[in-house]
Amino acid sequence: MKAPGTIIFYLTDNGFNLARRLTGLFPEAEVKRFKTTELSTTWPVTKRFIFIMATGIVVRAIAPFIKNKTIDPAVVVLDEGGRFVISLLSGHIGGANDLAREIATHIGAEAVITTASDVQGRLSLDLWAAENDLFVEDGGKLRKVSARIVNGKRIRIKIEGAFAALKLPEEFIKVDSADEADVIITHRLLNTNALLLRPKSLILGIGCNRGTTAEEIEEAVRAVLQDKGLSFHAVRGIATIDLKRDEKGLLEFASNKGLKIEFFSKDELNSLSSALGISGSDAVRSSTGAVAVAEPAAILAAGANRLLVSKHKIGNVTVAVTESKPRGRLYIVGIGPGSIDHLTPAAKAAIEDAEVIVGYRTYLDLIRGLLAGKEVISSQMRQEIDRCKKAVELAASGKKVAVISGGDPGIYAMAGLVFEILKAQNKEYKTQSTDRKREGLNSVFCTLGSDIDVEVIPGIAALNAAAAKLGAPLMHDFASISLSDLLTPWDIIEKRLEAAASADFVIILYNPKSKGRKEQIQKARDIILRFRPSCTPVGIVRAAMREDERIIITDLKNMFNQDIDMQSIVIIGNSQTFIWNKRMITPRGYEEKFKIKNSTLKS
Repeated sequence: MKAPGTIIFYLTDNGFNLARRLTGLFPEAEVKRFKTTELSTTWPVTKRFIFIMATGIVVRAIAPFIKNKTIDPAVVVLDEGGRFVISLLSGHIGGANDLAREIATHIGAEAVITTASDVQGRLSLDLWAAENDLFVEDGGKLRKVSARIVNGKRIRIKIEGAFAALKLPEEFIKVDSADEADVIITHRLLNTNALLLRPKSLILGIGCNRGTTAEEIEEAVRAVLQDKGLSFHAVRGIATIDLKRDEKGLLEFASNKGLKIEFFSKDELNSLSSALGISGSDAVRSSTGAVAVAEPAAILAAGANRLLVSKHKIGNVTVAVTESKPRGRLYIVGIGPGSIDHLTPAAKAAIEDAEVIVGYRTYLDLIRGLLAGKEVISSQMRQEIDRCKKAVELAASGKKVAVISGGDPGIYAMAGLVFEILKAQNKEYKTQSTDRKREGLNSVFCTLGSDIDVEVIPGIAALNAAAAKLGAPLMHDFASISLSDLLTPWDIIEKRLEAAASADFVIILYNPKSKGRKEQIQKARDIILRFRPSCTPVGIVRAAMREDERIIITDLKNMFNQDIDMQSIVIIGNSQTFIWNKRMITPRGYEEKFKIKNSTLKS
């Protein structure tokens, strides 16, 4: 049985009615009449609890199950009238604060947030650590440092290893000495009064004999890390040979510790061993076909070219350690039609979070006010492949990068290109990993796409913006077609135009005309006129929602009396589209279905 993500508990009929309203926000949530006995089984496996009842009842009920903020679920409490949503437990890491705000917005209530950092608008250190893949080692020290931040004091921080380039909030002052630091980011074991944040950066290369238990593997790993002065909390994952996919003890160890395992073939391991001159053993070669396992697997998984700890054999287990780069993040952001007013909160947050902004110069000019203090990489039209490759490269180095698209990034924009580049680079890795040449080691053996979190942030598409300015031309089925034949052969575009026109779709034309492409729009109109009368409404919107916006409503016969260029979106109505009150409207069928009688609803 799948563990529930959200449970909504209620006590009364009024509570049940409010719970049903919340299922519009959480359609997969379980709604239950509250019984204290329910918590013993649901508490360990549920991410979010929503209680619709008195706060006192909830406090007494959950008290026996509360452990600590790193593992406790989010708990919010609502009154039956739906006036207040209280973030009660695990506000930051568990997400209760955001959950309370989301529910409050949905039902028109007031979110009650009491965490000091949120109230004062200051940095939440535990949340910042979680967002940057840092393990907080001491809750007591965390509270002390967090209190200093809440009181407006700056925090001295020292960063070691691969996380040295981590972007820091303004509350931090970077220092070089561990002795003067309040916070230290390091994978090393240290005797210090500072708060230690462990970067998830260590990769364990593990080889083991068949039947080795999870307990023996853990003991060997901990012994090696302790001997070399490394924290187990900094371990990010495990790497080994693909023959170990069914090794029970190894799989159990990884599962118990929440570690991902990456498997490599003997050919991949042998190729790297040859390139680096790694000496293996006859015993490993005879049992696996690989010269060595632990060392080359660790290097491959980390995308590194050296070991942090060479192999150590303890009993049935061989352990090697490498340090991986910080996990990069790549946002593909749609900024909408151009006005900051139409930028989504998610897009704004992604741009603010990014260290590097990459984009077409014209689009970057539209968001210039958000780019202060950031590295900006801009270029002209038709250089999008170079821009995306650069963005992927920077993200692979551990940076947070935002690729900027106008409109929506998944519609004639950058999202698809980024994914194609990531896919191609992964293919390149698989092909080149058998190359035994030593030079170019990083490019050969590092899977650039494997250590990047990619998030597509939607934006208001040009067709949405244009339709809004025209009225409601897209109320029924529509087809969007780009007339640019730079990437798509014209004969394919013609087939799509014919299909859309013959099927009576409303047709949106992107890239209708440029200085070098003047005939395509004329050919498109000729095709459409074979299926529609010349009086068919046509809307032309140039630079929608920008300062130089222009809106024209005309028809197929007269559309070329208007200026049309690359910044224009052309919307051609279907057989039912009409013009009313200077608006272009395509009916959905409501008039017939609901007997709307209004003589003005005519063209």
